[in-house]
Amino acid sequence: MKAYSRQVPPVIPTLLIGAAGAILFYLVGFPAAAVTGPATTVAAATLLGVRTQIPPRLCDIIFIVIGAQIGSTVTPDVISAAMTWPLSLMVLTLTLIAIMVVVPLCLRLLFGHRPVTAFLSAAPGHLTFTLGLAADLKADVPQVVLIQTVRVFLLTLMVPVLISLWGITGTATFAGQGTSSAADLVLVLLLALAVGLGLKRLAVPAPLLIGAMAVSAITHGTGLVSGVAPNWMTMAAFVGMGALIGTRFGGVDRSLLKSAFVAGLLSTVVGCIIAAIGAYIASRLIGLPPAALFLAFAPGGVEVMAALAIETGLEPALVAAHHVFRLTVLGILLPIFALRYRRD
Repeated sequence: MKAYSRQVPPVIPTLLIGAAGAILFYLVGFPAAAVTGPATTVAAATLLGVRTQIPPRLCDIIFIVIGAQIGSTVTPDVISAAMTWPLSLMVLTLTLIAIMVVVPLCLRLLFGHRPVTAFLSAAPGHLTFTLGLAADLKADVPQVVLIQTVRVFLLTLMVPVLISLWGITGTATFAGQGTSSAADLVLVLLLALAVGLGLKRLAVPAPLLIGAMAVSAITHGTGLVSGVAPNWMTMAAFVGMGALIGTRFGGVDRSLLKSAFVAGLLSTVVGCIIAAIGAYIASRLIGLPPAALFLAFAPGGVEVMAALAIETGLEPALVAAHHVFRLTVLGILLPIFALRYRRD
């Protein structure tokens, strides 16, 4: 039996556990069940000692499918509405600065974290860059990793619930577009892969997701292709995305998990409150649903929030564009904020 278990790639039980979680959360009526369910069940299995994994190549496929689905929502109406987005992008920038000031202060006052550790634990995104800074600035790297992992996990669960409580239903729909032909789908996915790999060589954040979004948006917007990916493919990508989040709890120091969970919960709640305030202000400026702007402003990973935008139907193109912009701004703000800690 042991020999057989060693032959089973960990990705198989990971996806099975994720699929079971998606079904369970769907049956109990939890929002965005295809993402939140797998994230929860795979995280629990990982913490219980199950070896879980989503291979890098499968991650790439997941990101391409989600990016292509986002791009397929681009219509003339979306392009027209995008003319108002600079106002909300300005508010988003101010919201990011507020999060990067307020959340670290809370971690320092309530948990006694060193300033540099509190700052990097609270950074609302750019995890790889943040961990690089943590090592360079001699922060408590394990603490930063745990709090950031908890933050992404809690955002995946909390954001759909908060959107539901806001009482706004999704406005984007894929039903009227029909399913893409096999030729159109293959064309979009191959072009998306090529562009994504090119962006990766340029060190662009989330390159495959962004490349797929761009290719799909251009090909759909120009009428070169039509329709969307089959529903089973999109649902599979959602399950894979949720499972990927759950696998991040592998190898964590359980002795630090309790304090990191509480600190991550605090940073998530405070960050969401600030994001909600910014989203409400932006919604008043550009006339879009506050829930859509909240999903665009939520301090979570671009891939996760983009997946949630598709499943909830809350302006996927707007949400994705704002999160790409958020990563760009963070790439500028993080080194600037870090300068003060380099001098300490």
